Amino acid sequence: AISDGTLARQGGMLQTWLACVQKAGVTNYLVVALDDRAENYLRSAKVKYYRKTMQIPDSQKNVGQNHAISGLKFLILSEFLSLGYSVLLSDVDVVTLQDPFQHLHRDSHIEAMSDGWDNQTAYGYDDVMDDPSMGWSRYAHSMRIMVMNSGLFFARATPVTLVLLHRINDRLAREAAWDQQVFNEEIFFPSRPNYLDPQVKRRVMDFALFVNSKTLFRTFRKHETVYGKVLPVMVHVNYHQDKHKRMLAIIERYVKGDVKALNR
Repeated sequence: AISDGTLARQGGMLQTWLACVQKAGVTNYLVVALDDRAENYLRSAKVKYYRKTMQIPDSQKNVGQNHAISGLKFLILSEFLSLGYSVLLSDVDVVTLQDPFQHLHRDSHIEAMSDGWDNQTAYGYDDVMDDPSMGWSRYAHSMRIMVMNSGLFFARATPVTLVLLHRINDRLAREAAWDQQVFNEEIFFPSRPNYLDPQVKRRVMDFALFVNSKTLFRTFRKHETVYGKVLPVMVHVNYHQDKHKRMLAIIERYVKGDVKALNR
């Protein structure tokens, strides 16, 4: 995880993130502290951390504080991968319920959680556009898939992944763009005139195990008889603003066993 002092305090989101990671039995975790407040908190909590002082590039200063900080993760990842370490990156608004390293396939350059909420949106489907003016050929087919989330993904330490990160970092240093948009564009957009794509092999994580909060609260919560026995590996509260409140509700449901906790 990567955190500044805003989230690093007693009773804060970073404390909840750490408690969940530790309870799930994960030992190879590290928090990157971006300022003194985060470093002091992590030192007092006796947690493994890496202090990294970074400057938000001018291109990112007007995209919003959260997005600007989020964009720094790709620079940090480049450091680790260049040393040969593969990294499972998790934002702080993620609840870990099982050891995620037992559920990775490690057959792709990037394995990422989907922002999709069912088989079609998570894994892709045929999306048809209708243009009646074309008569017989009015129906044009396209492929559509919800984006992979840049707040929960596994990056293998390979030359291809490093090229991908270099391209993302280069664009974020020049463009006022959302890091997740750039992440997906660089992974999915194909080679074309005057452009060669980085040849990234990607895998979408099982959306019922690496769960976004739309899937959890819109589907799992309302169909308890179907999904009640499913224990997610990680849940990312990416679709909701009241993040910490929902993280605590997820813990009540899956750690403490209160099946009504997600309804409050």
